[in-house]
Amino acid sequence: MSDLFVKICGITNLEDALLSVESGADAVGFIFYNQSPRFVSPETVRRIVEQLPESISKIGVFVNPSVRDVSAICGEVKLSAAQVHGNHTDGELRKLGTNLIKAFQVDDDFEVRILRRYSVEAFLLDAFVKGKAGGTGKTFDWDIARKATKYGRVILSGGLNPNNVGDAVRFVRPYGVDVCSGVEKRPGKKDLKKVREFIQNARNSFSMTYS
Repeated sequence: MSDLFVKICGITNLEDALLSVESGADAVGFIFYNQSPRFVSPETVRRIVEQLPESISKIGVFVNPSVRDVSAICGEVKLSAAQVHGNHTDGELRKLGTNLIKAFQVDDDFEVRILRRYSVEAFLLDAFVKGKAGGTGKTFDWDIARKATKYGRVILSGGLNPNNVGDAVRFVRPYGVDVCSGVEKRPGKKDLKKVREFIQNARNSFSMTYS
């Protein structure tokens, strides 16, 4: 691995998108799920994306979406990838016609072998919280995530923050890390200091792990 993939998710405004990029993020995530406090419309995201460097991945987060909705939004906003939450088969996901991150909510009974069913660019593993699709600030057993890495690229999520991301990177050795609530002042508004510390701590830990 040459570097750690770092995604700052739950972006709702241009200021937070730019500070994430300037702080060293590889990707920003936009939540197209209207029950989330971090929901943003395609029109808002399109205006934000137009101001970002082409080198930055722009990832749309979808919960139980239809193929039509994902295709329409990806085309309108020019997203780099779709992060999909829900009970979709690999065949259904492939109909989306874009780069894919398949998200899973992990509890103690999660069976990592399920990842073998999917041929996607990466898997995002988040903590299972009943009735919530993500952004809860809860962690899960990182040993499960470590075991999952043999099935493909794992982006670790769920309860990460500047204080624990270093330990998570050293233990799991993931392809990437994803953070939302752990670097916020409030839902939908990022804290610049926390964003910078999160990215710095994640990359420092990665460098020490693979040096």
